[in-house]
Amino acid sequence: MKIAVISDSHNIENNIRTIKNYLSDVDVLIHCGDGADDIRLIEEEFTGEIYIVKGNCDLGEIYPEELVLEIEGKRILVAHGHKYNVKMNYNNIFYKALEIGADIVTFGHSHKAIILENRGITMMNPGSISLPYGLDKKTMGFIEIDKNGKTKFQIKEITS
Repeated sequence: MKIAVISDSHNIENNIRTIKNYLSDVDVLIHCGDGADDIRLIEEEFTGEIYIVKGNCDLGEIYPEELVLEIEGKRILVAHGHKYNVKMNYNNIFYKALEIGADIVTFGHSHKAIILENRGITMMNPGSISLPYGLDKKTMGFIEIDKNGKTKFQIKEITS
């Protein structure tokens, strides 16, 4: 099972179209908010499952603020991150994951790509596919879960 994780596309159409090149072997696509409606540009061509949460820049009530997914025996918390103050630190989102028994947390908001592991919980911010933090590159994340439940995490730079 391969999961692609994107965030913070911010309605920059060219960037959301670019990620199509990275989805050929992906089973699940997660968008962690801020540009959630951008998913419409790829959903017709992508045949896998799509999960989307709303970010602080997404208007309306179409998408939830967070999701808890069960994929291949892994419990995944998906949030944008602004309600957990992830620009300051990761404590709040980590303790939420601990509270709900999550194995994996995906979030955005800070536009800074990270993969951190603490007490059996892996936290991934895929960065931004449109407006990366500082001098960072445009990035997206990948999570692979094998038949034995072993996970592999990767941040990949995206290029046009």
